[in-house]
Amino acid sequence: MKEIIGDIDIIDNTQESCEVVNITKDENNVGQKKLYIESYGCQMNFSDSEIVSSILKKEGYVTTSSIEDADVTFLNTCSIREKAETTVRNRLSEINQYKKKNPELVIGVLGCMAERLKSKLLEEEKIVDLVVGPDAYRELPNMLDEVSTGQKAVNTFLSREETYDDITPVRLNSNGVTAFISIMRGCDNMCSFCVVPFTRGRERSRDPFSVVKEAQDLFDKGYREVTLLGQNVDSYKWSAEQNNKARLEKIDSAEIVNFANLMEMVAKVSPELRVRFATSHPKDITDDVLYTMKKYDNLCKYIHFPAQSGNSRILERMNRTYDRDWYISKIDRIKEILGEDCAISSDMISGFCGETEEEHKDTLSLMEYVKYDYSYMFFYSERPGTLAEKKYEDDIPMDIKKRRLTEVINLQRELSIERNKRTIGRTYKVLIEGFSKRSDKQLQGRTTCNRVAVFDAGNHKKGEYVNVKVNDVTTGTLLASVVEN
Repeated sequence: MKEIIGDIDIIDNTQESCEVVNITKDENNVGQKKLYIESYGCQMNFSDSEIVSSILKKEGYVTTSSIEDADVTFLNTCSIREKAETTVRNRLSEINQYKKKNPELVIGVLGCMAERLKSKLLEEEKIVDLVVGPDAYRELPNMLDEVSTGQKAVNTFLSREETYDDITPVRLNSNGVTAFISIMRGCDNMCSFCVVPFTRGRERSRDPFSVVKEAQDLFDKGYREVTLLGQNVDSYKWSAEQNNKARLEKIDSAEIVNFANLMEMVAKVSPELRVRFATSHPKDITDDVLYTMKKYDNLCKYIHFPAQSGNSRILERMNRTYDRDWYISKIDRIKEILGEDCAISSDMISGFCGETEEEHKDTLSLMEYVKYDYSYMFFYSERPGTLAEKKYEDDIPMDIKKRRLTEVINLQRELSIERNKRTIGRTYKVLIEGFSKRSDKQLQGRTTCNRVAVFDAGNHKKGEYVNVKVNDVTTGTLLASVVEN
């Protein structure tokens, strides 16, 4: 397990964090213009980079994994915490050496940091040629033309309709087995600590038939798992008349496709196609979603269900729209419908504005009640422009934030081991994703509950389903052996 007290800890170290950077792959087409993208932060950013690559592929670009070979370099950025932005600024300083060697190199900043800082980025980072927000990627060809004339280019317009549903993403860094499908963009929740509503705009949902078409195409190409992706997938809502949720709720529509409907549509592509989703807001998950998950074996029994805090007063300050008891009732409902083996993960923030020691202990007691399988854990980092920055003082000293976060991490480690030990002696169907990280003589795959199992390779290969029996566990891994049918 990584233990990065100053930033983030992820119990399952196969999960993505803001520390992970994805880089475009090599497409060895000699003589074509080359595009290099570094993607930071959440999986939505990595998915957006696939959209950008697809748009520029039509303009004659191929991707490269070497910035030295690139004609265009993009950093697709995250603004969720100050550290994420600092990482990008430091990287821009490093990239300056490539700009000096190749003055024709075009450097652009994409994504949430671009949206938050806009033209200010051009003033502060002199080597940057263009700044593009998450809803303006279709304009990249025109903006590159503008840059080629010696001008700087900025487009951070936030759309109420854009979903890129007609663009087939170029799969980057793919294992050929699992893929992400973006089903919605933006967020209507105004959690007081979060910049996402300001950097990604209002919620709008993608045409469900285009989602199903993309899932079918992936399955036909050999992919066996898709993750339906969005800032808040449970609030997915679409009609033929309107894809913007706020507007849709104001009109009468005969036919509305909600998230439970969409999950069922994708599940029906094939029983051999596993379906996951991320991320959920507790206020939006419904019994219909849970019963749909129960109905289809290929809808994975894992829910990321961020609590953020276990104390009702802090939850109110965070503007999470629920209190501790309500959240617990939802947890109880998940376990009632899907069973105790359904995996649940969370986000937790330590040291939010005004948090007392007793309120911190409420977070620990909530964790003990739920028994999360793993969590994403942070200490609070004030972000400019958020409601919390405007309303509350960031008054918890850093040493206390770090100590509280350490306590959360240590408890989660215990809970993860406890939950994993429940699997010892049991047999699970796993989808093989490739070799384990430590040996090419072992393979790794995931259970329906998103646990990573490692086992001897034998004659098995990536993309197969196999049954494995768990012999032992670590905090983040099941140590297993294949059970032949």
